Amino acid sequence: MSEKIKYFLERLSWVDIMVWLFGLAILVIAVIGVIGSIHNAYYTKEQWMDFVVFGISQGGVYALIALGYTLVYGILFMINFAHGDIFMAGAFTGYFLAAKLNQYGIYNSHPIISLLLIMLLAMVTSVVVALITERVAYRPLRKAPRLVPLITAIGASFTIEYTFRGLYGSGVEAYPDMKIFVGKTSVFGLRILKVHLLVIILSILLMAGLYAYVQYTKAGKAMRAVAEDKDVASLMGVDVDRVIVNTFILGAALAGIAGVLYALIFKQVHFFMGFIPGIKAFTAAVVGGIGNVPGAMLGGFILGIFEALGPGLILEGLGIPASYQLKDVIAFTLLVLVLIFRPTGLMGERLSEEKV
Repeated sequence: MSEKIKYFLERLSWVDIMVWLFGLAILVIAVIGVIGSIHNAYYTKEQWMDFVVFGISQGGVYALIALGYTLVYGILFMINFAHGDIFMAGAFTGYFLAAKLNQYGIYNSHPIISLLLIMLLAMVTSVVVALITERVAYRPLRKAPRLVPLITAIGASFTIEYTFRGLYGSGVEAYPDMKIFVGKTSVFGLRILKVHLLVIILSILLMAGLYAYVQYTKAGKAMRAVAEDKDVASLMGVDVDRVIVNTFILGAALAGIAGVLYALIFKQVHFFMGFIPGIKAFTAAVVGGIGNVPGAMLGGFILGIFEALGPGLILEGLGIPASYQLKDVIAFTLLVLVLIFRPTGLMGERLSEEKV
């Protein structure tokens, strides 16, 4: 028996065994559900493809939001639980411009310009909210124990939500249809909803742009240096405060655009809309490896596809009625499985004690 196996067995506890057995039980149940669903053929191939495309587009939105979580965590080692509400701020504010443009006939007569203006307004709103949150709630607590910024982030989340409720009201608003993105188009012989194609293309382009920014620009190198060691980076001439502000700006801008894309898919916006997508995006960041930029992207797409396919592929095969009402269960079950079998995430790395 090798030394690695002996070391593993020595550290193995009854708790570890029970957790692994629980994870294996979930996997067995999932396999049974998949077999039952395939055997009964509940959906056609075209419907399955629709689920996949929807999952990719939804995953793109999750990934854009998740990047905000992972960027802030990579720099400050804190979870910005107010990020979902920063996403809401952009989407909700963008609605009022969309409604005005639609009222004056510009929304559909100049759809590309209208969409760019709405996204610009959403980005600016999200960035302003993020910068105020960072300056007021987070910056004074950088040296505080980790639990303090975490509780503060939850408080900031409620503050943003109810501020926007007071400003915009508690009603649910609906983005007007942009006719250019209504209906389906053919891509390599596959019929895809135009809005889904738009979301997929934009999200991939934005993620590629962010990755290039982080990897190949001077500002991106400064971000990576601060993420590695703030004190050493400061000694090397890096303005740590500026890097942190830039990180919040990047994450918030992506969240603002994600908010508009989300609204184009699901139409409705309201002051509490950031909670569930925010939690899902955080789940995606953890699944991919919190603090890892490519991991957040991968986690977002995996979660989106898993959530779109899971109810029909697993739950219906188990005979569960109204399976699509339980899609959130699918999403968080994925999180549980990843935490059991790969606690650091799919692309995460174990942090040294010094860095933690």
